[in-house]
Amino acid sequence: MLTFAELIGRIRQMVVEEVRNGEWTERGLARRVGMSQSHIHNVLSGARILTPPTADRIMQGLALSVLDLIQEADLTPGAENASRD
Repeated sequence: MLTFAELIGRIRQMVVEEVRNGEWTERGLARRVGMSQSHIHNVLSGARILTPPTADRIMQGLALSVLDLIQEADLTPGAENASRD
């Protein structure tokens, strides 16, 4: 079963990868979601946790939905049992 904490972790990981790949800069992302660049930097570097309200702002600013965070393995019956083995 996919947890809320895992979804928040996926948001962070997705944004970290997009910044690393050059799709976004921290500054551009901060402007897009209406936050300070330093706060975005601290969230992406792990110095601050990604809170649900911040995750919501990022998702809204990047036009993401929860469906964008779900992976095929999450939809496979018994996937949660296979990952625990």
